[in-house]
Amino acid sequence: MNSGVSSISVLGELRVCDSAGEVALPASRKARALLAFLVTTDRPHRRERLCEMFWDLPDDPKAALRWALSKLRKSVDTPDRVRIIADRERVRFDSDGLQIDLRDIRRQLREGPDALGLRALEQAADLLGSVVLDGLDGAGDDAFGSWLMAERQDAAADRTEVLRRLVNHPEASRAAAEKWSRLWHAADPDAARATPARLAAVPVPETATEFPPEDRRAHLREQQIGFCRSPDDATIAYAAVGKGPPLVKAANWLTHIEHDWNTPIWGACFADIARDRTFVRYDERGCGLSDWDVGALDFDAFVTDLETVVDKLGLGRFPLLGISQGAAVCVEYAVRHPDRVLGLILIGGYASGWRHHATAEEIARREAVRQLTTVGWGTENPAYRHIFSQTFMPSASPEDLLWFDEFQRLTTSAENAARFQDAFGEIDVRDRLRDIRAPTIVLHALGDRRIPVEQGRFIASEIPDARFVPLDSDNHVLVEYEPAWTACMGHIRSFLADHGI
Repeated sequence: MNSGVSSISVLGELRVCDSAGEVALPASRKARALLAFLVTTDRPHRRERLCEMFWDLPDDPKAALRWALSKLRKSVDTPDRVRIIADRERVRFDSDGLQIDLRDIRRQLREGPDALGLRALEQAADLLGSVVLDGLDGAGDDAFGSWLMAERQDAAADRTEVLRRLVNHPEASRAAAEKWSRLWHAADPDAARATPARLAAVPVPETATEFPPEDRRAHLREQQIGFCRSPDDATIAYAAVGKGPPLVKAANWLTHIEHDWNTPIWGACFADIARDRTFVRYDERGCGLSDWDVGALDFDAFVTDLETVVDKLGLGRFPLLGISQGAAVCVEYAVRHPDRVLGLILIGGYASGWRHHATAEEIARREAVRQLTTVGWGTENPAYRHIFSQTFMPSASPEDLLWFDEFQRLTTSAENAARFQDAFGEIDVRDRLRDIRAPTIVLHALGDRRIPVEQGRFIASEIPDARFVPLDSDNHVLVEYEPAWTACMGHIRSFLADHGI
């Protein structure tokens, strides 16, 4: 029995704390989702509705609800204070006197522009950048899923308001205000441009003229997000948007299907593809909306997750897009399922990870970066940004590098970031390339500092009849305002048209 609950966090994973620290919650995701729903809605609910929301027939929903409530009482009730109030008809959670992060932030925002000081606003922005009730997707029925999505959308709107206040806060330093300005623009481009701000002189990058912000938000509103289970019981989040024949993007590192649309890396690319296709993508296990706490984080699991997503959606034949390590995942999938792959589009890819050909100096450098990842991931350490971020986008603007630094916080944990680096180093599909039978185009930046262009040339030389296209850039991941991005998208469209895909 705990000493009395003092706070509950719903931003990120559900956490309950008392004076001694974090309180253990039931292992059951449904029981935790039930508690989260009662806490966040803060009102009574009929027992029948809770049974329908969290338990299916032919199980005994009433017994399951009683069991879940009994387990939750052990975590949140004390002899002196009963938090879960239930009678024969209804159940509610008594939250009086508790600190609840999302509720408290919203109450302070309603109190007026001066209710939150600079430090409190910065903490709120950081907290609201977390996924609301992360890990509880799919724990209930469709109604629970819709409620959870609405809560996340409301939290995103709250974060936009917090960012607006930070940009205009008179005590914010110039460097900090520039960061908040960039994040505010990413969250709500129209408001950021239209509202007079203290940082009127801070440049905000223009979005691609073909895909203005309102078009991207329309895509985001139309996007359908779902979840599926891999054979090892990891939850994989996927999204589909647009109409027309499908194009599937294999997962790669640093993605988040709810935040990608407003990024200088992915936004315009996704909008271009979704113009006349059903564009399917998913978050790799260990990042984004997919499970972060997973046992296997290796190449075989990456391929299995792609198989799981396309099978869940019932896709027949489709082209595959692979970026960075996603290219190797596409190669392996195409060899395993040649009857389903209409074509391969590989950008900045590699067939073998760095451990297979690295010198002693390269291994030492990689290990140093890995160690720095464990201590610098998601922080504002400029040394970390210089070593890591600039290898991805050395020609990106300072504003985009600021965005990239913040985006890291949303995509994965420091532990997983290090595990990803280990997994990518072990990839090896060199002996699979000659077995590819699908039409293939390989695009690679000539100055790529993350994956040397020789890796792309090797892939193209080994895949029968593959076409290699060099891109005039030194960015591993292209940004939308550089000419190489326009050239890349043009080559992709020509490839698909030439092969009737």
